[in-house]
Amino acid sequence: MPASLTARRNALFLLFFLPGLTIASWVTRTPDVRDLVGASTAEMGLILFGLSAGSMVGILSSGALVARRGTRPVMLAGTVSVAVGAAVIGGGAALGSGPVVAAGLALFGLGMGGGEIALNVEGAEVERGLGRSTMPAMHGCFSLGTVVGAVAGMVLTAVGFPVVAHLAAVAVVVAIALVPAIRVIPAGVGLRAPAAAVPADGGVAAARRPVWRDTRLVMIGGVILALALAEGTANDWLPLVMVDGHGFDAALGSAVYAAFAAAMTLGRFVGGRFVDRFGRAAVLAVSAAVGAVGLALVIFVDHQAVAAAAAVLWGLGASLGFPVALSAAGDTAAPGEDATARVSLAATIGYVAFLVGPPALGFLGDHYGLRHALILVLVLVAAATFLTPAARTRAGQHGTDRVRDQPAEHADLPG
Repeated sequence: MPASLTARRNALFLLFFLPGLTIASWVTRTPDVRDLVGASTAEMGLILFGLSAGSMVGILSSGALVARRGTRPVMLAGTVSVAVGAAVIGGGAALGSGPVVAAGLALFGLGMGGGEIALNVEGAEVERGLGRSTMPAMHGCFSLGTVVGAVAGMVLTAVGFPVVAHLAAVAVVVAIALVPAIRVIPAGVGLRAPAAAVPADGGVAAARRPVWRDTRLVMIGGVILALALAEGTANDWLPLVMVDGHGFDAALGSAVYAAFAAAMTLGRFVGGRFVDRFGRAAVLAVSAAVGAVGLALVIFVDHQAVAAAAAVLWGLGASLGFPVALSAAGDTAAPGEDATARVSLAATIGYVAFLVGPPALGFLGDHYGLRHALILVLVLVAAATFLTPAARTRAGQHGTDRVRDQPAEHADLPG
């Protein structure tokens, strides 16, 4: 018997939570890992390139894999790779080997990048079935995972718990939790655009047009790139920015990252209501503006309390960019067209941030300091506000900008 939409949604909540838990566990230990491998800021940028490269390989291959095999096997393989990657990172740190840490990050990125497409394709399909905005809450579970992982990492850093034991334990937790969740995900593919009253010839033309030539889709991808870079930069560098740029100790640097992750979580769990009420474009514009303010304060104000508060604004601003813009990308598909390629392209554009961000910021940080390196991120986030009108739902579509106009039975569903 096929799983209900609610059961699938709940399984996706857990599957989004697990990589969030893992990445925060790694991020909170970056100062310790850096010291164990004896890496400079620029060398840490090269080590982090393993995460970027793995992510890009995963995301570039996952669209075709999802189209051929369905979402479930890609989610399974991706989550297993995340767990194995965490264990390898810990082993590399214990050995004092930067290349082994980079290899573990590559495995982790491969699982994150590949699984991310499958999770978002499945999530967009469930969102359509439920008839209301649920993608922010799914990504909120990722952020909740980062909060749990960050708090645990902060405590374990403060007590001097070994990095290898910490990350090995996380790998075991991920592997155990994966088993019940993956069973609920049905086999097959199935992310298709909703039917709508549009001219038949226009629908055919849109379906045949290469997705990368859709200007609206590329603009949405630009929003994803900027806000994903803002999120990814915090995941890669925020503890070190606080330690090296604002004089926090390692435990307090992890605490600031935990506050950032909590803000991301809050934004994603409450954001769906704002999307349903005000529309995607307005929410994305406000998100980019708030994120830009937070980044500017971190960069230009040399005060620890201000920096900690600004990290919260940074997290709130970055929280809705990826999930809301991905939903908008799926809705650019013509009636009856498989939207997997569109979600894949938009996510791929966003993952460019994960490819170029860590090494670029590492090299810039080596020359100008990490705080000033963040100016690049600030400029892109500010520019994204001008691209957000592309996320508006067109007349005749049933995207989440118009959920409030749908029948009442959809409005009462949990999300």
